[in-house]
Order: sequence, then C-alpha cells, then structure tokens
Amino acid sequence: MELFLSLCLGIGLSASCGFRIFLPMLVANIAAMNGWITPGEQFGWLSTWTAFFALGTATLLEIAGYYIPFVDNLLDTVATPAAVVAGTLLTTSFIEIDSPMLHWGLGLILGGGTAGLVQAGTGILRLLSSKTTAGLGNPVVSTAENVASFGLSGLAVFLPVIALALVVLLAAWLLKRLMNLKKS
Repeated sequence: MELFLSLCLGIGLSASCGFRIFLPMLVANIAAMNGWITPGEQFGWLSTWTAFFALGTATLLEIAGYYIPFVDNLLDTVATPAAVVAGTLLTTSFIEIDSPMLHWGLGLILGGGTAGLVQAGTGILRLLSSKTTAGLGNPVVSTAENVASFGLSGLAVFLPVIALALVVLLAAWLLKRLMNLKKS
C-alpha cells in the first residue's frame, strides 16, 4: 500500500510539473520540511532550506516569465524536456524500491512520461492561444496553469489517490485531443 501511495504522490507531482516545473518541486519541498511527506534518503536535499530558497526563486522567475507574451512560447520549448526531468526526479524521490533499474525506470516512465504529456498539451494550448489572440490570451492560460499546478500538487500531497484519478482523466483527455489534432 505504501508503494501505491508513493506512486500516486509522485505521479500527481509529476503531472503538476507539466504545468509548471518548479512549483510542484517547491510544494514537495515545503511538504517535506513540514513532515507531511518523506522523500527517499538519497533525496533528503528536497527538505532543506537551501532547496526552499532555490526552488522559491526559480518558481517566481518561471511564473513571471510565463506572463510575457512570446517569451512564454520560448519557455515552453525549454520546459518540455525540463518537465520530463523534474517529473522523473519527483516520482523517483518518493518511491522506495531496492532495484535501481526499476526505481529509476518507474520514475522515468511514470513520472517523466506524465510530465511530458501534460507539458505537450499545455504547449499546444499556448501556441493556439498565441495564434488566435496574438498572445493577449496567454496570461489567462498562464494563470490557469499556475492554479492547476498548485492545486494538483496540493492534492498529490494530501489526497494522492484522488490526484492520481485526476491525472488519469487528464491524460486520457489530452491523448484524445492530441489524436484529434493529428487527424486534422
């Protein structure tokens, strides 16, 4: 049961990385510093004040950057691989499996894959917003992404099974939308 809950936590935080890279890591840091969640011993750095200040600064810069039209599109090109890395790291930091291959493999496939899928969806949404509103609608998209990232991160920490259910629904919806775009 503990493995299942840690996977739910990791996948929920990883999906949140698809909306914002550093915000879910900051939420995980705050939760770990307060003892609400416990990262694996190799990831003890996640519950330090140094990580708090670094992640807090990165979060503020990332959020601010997404409110600048067309800079947000540029950030999306960097965010896609970064989201996969962050998703992998977050999922891996909360699952405890003795086999390093399985440990990192699950982190990459479940965490990185989920973060990458969500990031692809948000990147396409931002491109469509830029195209149809000349970038004027992008701050609305950015605000929605900030809320989604923070909300899903909080759910992952406090209600991980519900977070997983929402991630599964979100992933199914995104895959369906991406398939429809491919057909068009």
